[in-house]
Amino acid sequence: MTFQPDYPSVRRPVYARRGMVATSQPLAAQAGLNVLQQGGNAVDAAIATAAALTVVEPTSNGIGGDLFALVWAGGELHGLNASGAAPAALSLDALRERHAGEMPRHGWTPVTVPGAVRGWADLHARFGQLDFAQVLAPAIAYARGGYPLSPVLAANWARATGIYRRLNLPEMAEWFRTFAPDGFTPAPGALWRSEGHARSLEQIAATHGEALYSGQLAGQIDAHARAQGGLLTGADLAGHASEWVTPIHTDLHGHRVYEIPPNGQGIAALIALNVLRDVPLPERRDDPRGLHLQIEAMKRGFHDAHAFVADPRHTPVDVAHLLSGANADAHRTHLGQSAHDPRTRAPSTGGTVYLATADDQGQMVSLIQSNYMGFGSGVVVPGTGIALHNRGHNFHTDPAHPNALAPGKRPYHTIIPGFLGRTDGTPVGPFGVMGGFMQPQGHLQVVLNTAYYGMNPQQALDAPRWQWLDGTRVEVEHGLGGTLARELTRMGHSVSVQLDSGAFGRGQMIRRDPVTGVLEGGTETRTDGHIAVW
Repeated sequence: MTFQPDYPSVRRPVYARRGMVATSQPLAAQAGLNVLQQGGNAVDAAIATAAALTVVEPTSNGIGGDLFALVWAGGELHGLNASGAAPAALSLDALRERHAGEMPRHGWTPVTVPGAVRGWADLHARFGQLDFAQVLAPAIAYARGGYPLSPVLAANWARATGIYRRLNLPEMAEWFRTFAPDGFTPAPGALWRSEGHARSLEQIAATHGEALYSGQLAGQIDAHARAQGGLLTGADLAGHASEWVTPIHTDLHGHRVYEIPPNGQGIAALIALNVLRDVPLPERRDDPRGLHLQIEAMKRGFHDAHAFVADPRHTPVDVAHLLSGANADAHRTHLGQSAHDPRTRAPSTGGTVYLATADDQGQMVSLIQSNYMGFGSGVVVPGTGIALHNRGHNFHTDPAHPNALAPGKRPYHTIIPGFLGRTDGTPVGPFGVMGGFMQPQGHLQVVLNTAYYGMNPQQALDAPRWQWLDGTRVEVEHGLGGTLARELTRMGHSVSVQLDSGAFGRGQMIRRDPVTGVLEGGTETRTDGHIAVW
């Protein structure tokens, strides 16, 4: 069916033929487009955009974070898991000794091996066309020459600065020297530069990423950890490798929805879509009965994800069962006329960047990278501009849990790139919604908007969203309105209407016409989103 929204779609979809780059920051999108125009392909453009994002949106990602990607190339979809593991010295025993068994949000303890740079290098080695240094050149130029902050970026930067000032941890001294130097106030249009970040990117470019894992940067990280009592070592960095994985999927209304398998949480969205597949949804997208069913289905997806998703190298994850019809049938029994409490672990916050690229040869990329909570751990390696992520905070501290902290183990991961195809195997294009545990919820809503309600990419992203928090608590964007909120309340949901849309995710989407090759893109109005086209 084709849905005509009764809310204002702030932007219209963008169309192009030669190439398209969609992401959350305009300068990064332009970096990817620049590489396309130099003869690069969609993977070159994705790497260029990702590297630029570490500079122009450090509030959500960086050289010290992780990455996942889905690449349509050569007539098939390829998955890359470039997430890092816990250091060899980080164990439940060490956590008890250091923090009485509780994983802190900041400082050295939650720092795991950063995988993003290895991900760039592996993507380039397999699919890239241009020289690696040429691909990273725009990011280096932004870091060295500086750039003006965009509005949402500036607001997030100012918020993080306030949080870090209140924490006042000694490990954060270098963060302040790098991201809050004297005379700099994060505001729209304020100029910021980082020579250390530029030099780090130059070393990464010259060594195809090895500088961060076995070269000078690895040595600087190791030395800084030793000086401050951190557990990450040069040996941990040297032992890191990405993993090429087979994407998992489910089918819905003629579409095939692809995700990265665990340790990512994309399977939560697939489980929820399976639960809804045989449930008749109302014709209107904003009908409270339909939103009630979506929320209840999403709870079932999180129920399984929080119970079973872990690093499959350490704990087997029965993906086939989780995505089976029998599992969906069992979950469907929980879908009643009123809200239920799935009694699963409550989600926490996060910070992430997402990008989608496409070229005129049919190659398309869905890529997501993150420092997890804003700037991450608050630890910055002196002289490098490298902010290390705090992904270890997402480990479970119960030793019996599949996602329990263990040395060399990757944690349950929130960041999930998505990709849409058709059930005949032809591609549609990349999509994603960033934002911690909002991500599978955003995937569910964007997929239904697209596959069930027939929205174009911009409408699918602009549509007001809901977010399940825990128990029966749900937040809805103000665009859904008080009447709908009251109807959901009558169904047993504890609903709050939010005027600030920052917690409802930030997405991008590209669709490719299989006949003409024309690209159609949408970008998020909840952030500084931009689409650069050729």
